[in-house]
Amino acid sequence: MNRRKFIQLASSSGAALALAKLAKASTDEPTKVAAEVTREEKQHSEAMNKYAEFTGGDKLIIGMLVYPGMFLQDLVGPLTVFEALMNRDIHLVWKNLDEVGNENPAQTKLIPIRPTTSFKDCPKNLDVLFVPGGVPGTLTMMEDPEVLSFLAEQGKSAKFITSVCTGSLILGAAGLLRGYNATSYWSSLPALAELGAIPTKSRVVVDRNRVTGGGVTAGIDFGLKLVALLRNENYAKAVQLYIEYNPEPPFNAGSPETAPPIVTQFLNEMFAGINESSIQTARRAKKRFS
Repeated sequence: MNRRKFIQLASSSGAALALAKLAKASTDEPTKVAAEVTREEKQHSEAMNKYAEFTGGDKLIIGMLVYPGMFLQDLVGPLTVFEALMNRDIHLVWKNLDEVGNENPAQTKLIPIRPTTSFKDCPKNLDVLFVPGGVPGTLTMMEDPEVLSFLAEQGKSAKFITSVCTGSLILGAAGLLRGYNATSYWSSLPALAELGAIPTKSRVVVDRNRVTGGGVTAGIDFGLKLVALLRNENYAKAVQLYIEYNPEPPFNAGSPETAPPIVTQFLNEMFAGINESSIQTARRAKKRFS
């Protein structure tokens, strides 16, 4: 069974499934198709009943900020995990419903993202408030009053306040990480400290209801950890197997501690200006809630 079919089975009603499959079926074999639908529904229902402790719980409401200049992987990694959850609503939230892409409008939007929900229509009392990273978009969001006000307000009632990569700098600029252990992209940790957080070098950091992930690819690790907190560990492991998350990177260069010195030096020098801008932006943002 392919991934799209699995998600349909996991998140659709039995009646909707039957109608969808029957509508696509050849009119020459209605009895056979109906039997296949019934069998799939029966097997799915039996498994759901048998393993109810994996998947039970109230409906989860997840709000994921999207914005121009974010890294798509920061969003897509956690979204892949969250989509595997059953009994959930996911909102891609922005100021309006216009497509977002590169921060520079002159650049082609290779994979534009269309928000599903505006700030004013975003549900309250979110189970998950999530912010992705992505420089230079992150720096702009750190000084955007509308974005920061939205996050600060939602942060008053969200069950989990979360981020991946430099998204933690945006949370910090909204005053949501003061006194919390948190992580970010490895070269952004000094800027995180400027915002009152306690920089913690780790793939995923959990401090009370703050859950932050490291740079870019940490989004899947972050998502699985959050699923374990929202549901349970066995369900998180089932999601991991479902998306076949079993990484084997070709090089052991995914952190400054393991990368060759020349590689770390190259990135440090290339991003020196951005890193300094992050610190200066953090200092200005801190004045907003100091």
